[in-house]
Amino acid sequence: MFLRFPRRLFLFNLLGLTFAACQSPREFEGTLTIGVINYGGGEQIINQYAKFNNYLGEKTNALIQLEPAFNENKAVERLEARAWSLVFASPGIAAIAIARHQYVPMFPLLGISNLRSIFVVRKDNPISDLKQLQGLTVALGQLGSATGYYFPLYNLFGITLAQILFAPTPKAALELVAEGKAIACAVSEAELSLYGSQLGSTQFRILFKDPHYVPLGVVLIGPNVERNRQEFIRKVMIDTPSGLAEEVGYVPNAQVPDYKYMISVVDRVSSITSKLQNKPVRIF
Repeated sequence: MFLRFPRRLFLFNLLGLTFAACQSPREFEGTLTIGVINYGGGEQIINQYAKFNNYLGEKTNALIQLEPAFNENKAVERLEARAWSLVFASPGIAAIAIARHQYVPMFPLLGISNLRSIFVVRKDNPISDLKQLQGLTVALGQLGSATGYYFPLYNLFGITLAQILFAPTPKAALELVAEGKAIACAVSEAELSLYGSQLGSTQFRILFKDPHYVPLGVVLIGPNVERNRQEFIRKVMIDTPSGLAEEVGYVPNAQVPDYKYMISVVDRVSSITSKLQNKPVRIF
């Protein structure tokens, strides 16, 4: 099936091909496509990965293409197509890739080690318990988001909502609450801290905090990469100069986090995914 992508995504790929074409002529040993989520689609992602891509291409003698996805939905599409050779994956995306698409975790990403999912309401809202969301409208993130989709849906089991609004970004979810279109939204503590103050005079408070920490994101390697080549790429990435690894956000010599609980949450939530567009939404 032919997949269509936004024009910006095409331009990112075009720039990646142009970058590779400007290198010294050589016979490439295949293509490695790097997938990453890039909210908002800013082109600074090209500069962030440029040195690392050049290094990886030289060491592996591969043509390196950077393919950003602008939200989790697009990332899931690319995982299903096994289109990405390497993925710098957020936790929800990593759980899907590991559990369903045979991607293998290699390195943890830099990030917040104690990240947790929260439900947020306006400060002047009197509700004090998740059960009081019964019959109301809630804003969640996109399929693939650990803190905006999987953990909050897991916590809503047993509740019937009027409807769910799926926001394309964490900031958009907070905006829905600020505008009164949703009573509550699900984001991470870090996202509330980052975006909460950007929404005018609206003040928020935390209604509920999930007790489980979200594992760090990971660098994954895909099943479309031959096993011996996987090990070679792993070695190259372990030996990557620390400055380059830090620039793209991974830790070469650290242990990969345990994803068992995260995957169990994804599996449980997946059992109700087909019901989430209904009105009302019965989360059973």
